[in-house]
Amino acid sequence: MTDLPTTARTDQPAGEALTGYLTAQAAAFLRALPLVVGEAGARAGTLPGGPGGQAAAGTAELLRVVRRIGGALHTYAAGFEPEWAERTRAELRWLLELLAQEPGCLRRSARLLAALDSLSETDPRRPGMLAGHQGAPKARALLERQLTLARTRAHSTLLQELRSARLHALADRMTLLAGEVPLVESQPELAGQAVRALELLSAGVAALPPARAPYGGEGLHRLSVVPPQVPPQGQGPAPVAEVDADAALAADDAPWGRVRILVKRARYALEVCGERLAGLDEVDEVLDRHQDAADAAVTVATAARTPRITPATAYVLGVVHADQRLEVEAARYAFGRRWPNLQQHGWHEWASS
Repeated sequence: MTDLPTTARTDQPAGEALTGYLTAQAAAFLRALPLVVGEAGARAGTLPGGPGGQAAAGTAELLRVVRRIGGALHTYAAGFEPEWAERTRAELRWLLELLAQEPGCLRRSARLLAALDSLSETDPRRPGMLAGHQGAPKARALLERQLTLARTRAHSTLLQELRSARLHALADRMTLLAGEVPLVESQPELAGQAVRALELLSAGVAALPPARAPYGGEGLHRLSVVPPQVPPQGQGPAPVAEVDADAALAADDAPWGRVRILVKRARYALEVCGERLAGLDEVDEVLDRHQDAADAAVTVATAARTPRITPATAYVLGVVHADQRLEVEAARYAFGRRWPNLQQHGWHEWASS
């Protein structure tokens, strides 16, 4: 199955375009759901994944479909019955979070273990900086154990919810959607809504923190500025509050996560119009790498807080954490190189053509 679904022609009326797009996506949902149920049920004793930590085919396809339906309902919300659209989006968000848990564990496991193996490489021609370090095997075993446990829990949750009445109700919604889309009488202009999605993306990018140069150095030592506390008038200087590193990293990553969501919404909005903006797929992939590296850094930081681990193990985990934060900075640098070229494609001219 291809990543880019069947799209509408730009000369179609808005109602026909939305109906054609959503009925096709709902049909794809109904085809993929039994595959997910079969994949989950067949993994009672093992928890296999695809190459590079990818999700199984049915799960990956259902994730793509759920994102597209949810994105279309968000961007073109004015064209649907409000109560139906809001309820459907809420249920799709629930399913998206449920389906994404196990593939996320897979990606983090593949990323972190590959990074640790590379850092521990003992090839005399190009040894890793952790080559021969006594904490490397223990750190790898700890990561592997914790990630396997997290994936097992995610899989058990998925199995439970696949049999739930909530999922059956959502499948019924998709069955109805495959036959008829609940549109309102007055339809929005599709190109204008797609341009609005692109404008929101542009505004989100403008709100990103200033670029740090060089991308791999300063970003490891300094995050976003913490605003100073202003004491009340007449009182002495306020005590300096301790800054939690995890909270600071999460705040530093949050604007990039929002831009990632806006990129996906813009992609799906253009698909409804039968259009594709050159370079937007590449930007989406870069921000996916950013998210994966940030999530992996959180995972290894959590592992480093495991009670009673040796200092050598903690040191190795710290090096892996720094490696993943470097990957975060590298993704931001790559985004900064691609975004100006993407802006030059002129989506305003496309909308008015």
